Amino acid sequence: MRCFPKRLLTTALTLLGLLLLLSLCLQRPDDPLVEEVKRWAQEMVLQQLQPEGNLRSFQELWNTSASRNVSYRYLAGHPPSRKKFLTVGLSSVKRKRGNYLLDTLKSIFKQSTQEELEEMVVVVHLADPDSEWNTQVVTDITARFTPQLLRGQLLVIHAPPECYPPLEGLKRNYNDAEDRVQFRSKQNVDYAYLLSFAANLSSYYLMIEDDVQCSKSFFTTIRKAVASQEGSYWVTLEFSKLGYIGKLYHSSDLPQLAQFLLLFYQEMPCDWLLGHFRLLLTQKEVIRFKPSLFQHIGLYSSFQGSVNQLKDNDFEADSSDLPDNPPAVMFTDIDTFENYLPSKAYSTMPEYFWGKSPSASSHFTIVFHQPARISRLQIHTGSEEYHTDYLHSGTVELGSQRQGKGKGCSTYTHIGAFEKGHFERSGLENSTAATPECVRILVTESQSEWLIIRSISIWTKANT
Repeated sequence: MRCFPKRLLTTALTLLGLLLLLSLCLQRPDDPLVEEVKRWAQEMVLQQLQPEGNLRSFQELWNTSASRNVSYRYLAGHPPSRKKFLTVGLSSVKRKRGNYLLDTLKSIFKQSTQEELEEMVVVVHLADPDSEWNTQVVTDITARFTPQLLRGQLLVIHAPPECYPPLEGLKRNYNDAEDRVQFRSKQNVDYAYLLSFAANLSSYYLMIEDDVQCSKSFFTTIRKAVASQEGSYWVTLEFSKLGYIGKLYHSSDLPQLAQFLLLFYQEMPCDWLLGHFRLLLTQKEVIRFKPSLFQHIGLYSSFQGSVNQLKDNDFEADSSDLPDNPPAVMFTDIDTFENYLPSKAYSTMPEYFWGKSPSASSHFTIVFHQPARISRLQIHTGSEEYHTDYLHSGTVELGSQRQGKGKGCSTYTHIGAFEKGHFERSGLENSTAATPECVRILVTESQSEWLIIRSISIWTKANT
């Protein structure tokens, strides 16, 4: 009977590997990350089918299934009394050189308004086995962030070392040194327990590290980004290009992600596993927003204290002036080139719409899901690479009285013309009698050059 769990787990892992292979064969064959996952899944299946030498790893994986019963220790603060919009989660361990946790917490709270903090909870997992270090850090946090602890905006937890799977004698994939394998494997478990704890605290979960600087009003920017993805499927939204900084998840996915990290904790670094998780949940493309909202500030790595000067050159310290771009759909009668779809002009990601030689009276129309009180509108066409593919002659109109099929409005008000491919107007709150439901770009002269609409940015104000 004692062998039954091992056999069951062997079968389960083999089936999981086969399912991964089956699902990935349906993906695009030329995607290098998909190919990497397929090779990984094939190796995993072969390993599980070999009876010799795997009993210990089976037992280790079986033991991790107890993760859902981890007895977390509350070191400071208390869980919020209601479900919030966002949990910001970070894990921290004792470093040989430098400690940036307090600076990171200071940045989170300083760069957030009181209204934003009402919808946010920060969870710190002190994951070091050194209880004296944990106690000292809790003392420091309590001294500096008492108001946040009392309001339920900050919570410090610890998963006891006895809850961890074995961290000795692990597989040395990629020829990594044994101490590095142990460090990154434990880090995977640290994050898995943090994710599992945070699953029911909020609607969304943001993963950051303990050595970052936050952009001003990052919360509001993230909320806008989530709204812009309404109606589309996503697993991960990225707000930094570095590692596992600034990765946003649906909280409903956290139990799966936690189990995924636990199941493969010794296989590879956390950021690699996160990429595989996104692919396996069928989000093929990375969805990354610019500018980045988080900057890595740590000079010394948490692993052996080595120098780490990694920086995100897309970071901007003030994101408060980013556009709102309310949820909308786009329509155009301009012939679209390949996959440069109209929606890409409205995205805050670095992509664009590209159409073939527009004619006079051609249009590019944005139809909002709900009427939007527009205060400012900015449109850029053309690009540095294709500098002639801009709108040579065109106007911008705001529309109302949305048509039945939802592809435009019946009434439009002219608000200005493009100048050298660019358009910008402010103070538009009272430019139309009714709250706008559409924005239309109208081509006024035919052009032989193609048209790139690089970005459409819309700022709104609340209805009064």
